[in-house]
Amino acid sequence: MDISYDLLVVGTGGGGSVVARRCNDAGWSVAQIDNRPFGGTCAQRGCDPKKVLVGAAHAVDQATHLHGHGLTAPPAIDWSDLMAFKRSFTEPVSEARERALEDAGIDAYHGTARFINEHTLQVGNDTLEGEHIVLATGMQPVPLPFEGADLLTTSDEFLELDALPDEILFVGGGYISMEFAHIARRAGARVRIIQRDSRILPPFDADCTDRLTEASRDLGMDIHLNTDAVRIDKTDNGQLAVTTRGPDGSEQTYTADLAIHGAGRVPNIEALDLEKGNVDAGRGGITVNEYLQSPTNPRVYAAGDVADTPGLPLTPLSGQESHIVADNLLGDTPHAATYGLQPSAAFTLPPLATVGLTVDEADAQEREVRIIENDLSGWYSYRRIQADTAYAKVLVDAETDAIVGAHLIGEQAPELINLFTLAIRHNMTPADIKDTTFAYPTHGSDLQYMV
Repeated sequence: MDISYDLLVVGTGGGGSVVARRCNDAGWSVAQIDNRPFGGTCAQRGCDPKKVLVGAAHAVDQATHLHGHGLTAPPAIDWSDLMAFKRSFTEPVSEARERALEDAGIDAYHGTARFINEHTLQVGNDTLEGEHIVLATGMQPVPLPFEGADLLTTSDEFLELDALPDEILFVGGGYISMEFAHIARRAGARVRIIQRDSRILPPFDADCTDRLTEASRDLGMDIHLNTDAVRIDKTDNGQLAVTTRGPDGSEQTYTADLAIHGAGRVPNIEALDLEKGNVDAGRGGITVNEYLQSPTNPRVYAAGDVADTPGLPLTPLSGQESHIVADNLLGDTPHAATYGLQPSAAFTLPPLATVGLTVDEADAQEREVRIIENDLSGWYSYRRIQADTAYAKVLVDAETDAIVGAHLIGEQAPELINLFTLAIRHNMTPADIKDTTFAYPTHGSDLQYMV
């Protein structure tokens, strides 16, 4: 069936949904397309369900630290019950999203979209023509170039495990691996991490990640740095044998019940047939100008993780880009995308968080900064819960005395980083923080002593 629309949106997560809703509200005819359950990655296969699992792991972690300090034997995770609780959040998403689209008058199409020409998409048996097209297809696991890589379990599949295996090996040491590894370890699994880099979570401050590595090893995780996975085989007893190559070139094989792909993600563009739509793309995703518009096919825009922009692959930034695309489709004056502070967190236990300049970035900019470091583990906020890993590094501009960066590990780091984000955005100085009255005793009130 051939159907024409004012706007075709490929993807139903944060990058596509805002622009679809706003253009529909403006009276445009809109269709949204997805080859997976409607609602996007974050709500169903990413941040939200992960955080539900982290909540249980966090409860076990805190109870373990306080065992013998007022608490008796700590609780244990019942994986089946936890999965059922997680599904109470994820299972309603797709039906609710489709019902909302129907109520709004947005047409929903299930299937893989591919370009036929610059203004037409094929979705199953339907041929959809769009005056404008927005691509918001997100990311997918990066293909790994070694034999047996197809035996790896994805993060999507981990979040649907009915039972947790005894031994789990993670290939990669980024967000997915480290967050899931801490969940699995608190749930009783033995965990091994194979990381090709010299440290885990490279985007974060090295002093923070070094402390997390030590804490993870103290918890019983085996972490192998500067090590590559080079082959995976099935064993006769149903396990997986993962062969690795260390920094000295020697090979070592480790067995596990499950091996999980945590070695990074790439823009999900393979199925789109972009060349037929005259849409350029590179390793970073779909090529766009400052207005998030394809330079080679101006009727096409991209938003979220699939677009090659300076934005980090974070849900809030996908939504912001979707708003910018809507502004540019509906407005008379083009609106350029700007990327300021981008706070991020890794929900390990303890968690990491970062915002603003790193020391390396300050050095690269030849910007003189004052570095304020504090080991927080002996501070009241952490000692009262027996947390043994907590650290803060704050960067202050030497000329203006404004706070320009913050890097944290420890309890409530993801919440504290939001306070630092506000401080940096409003050019606050350490004196401004010290002059502020905070509710006490809270982690927030510690800011006065971190700067």
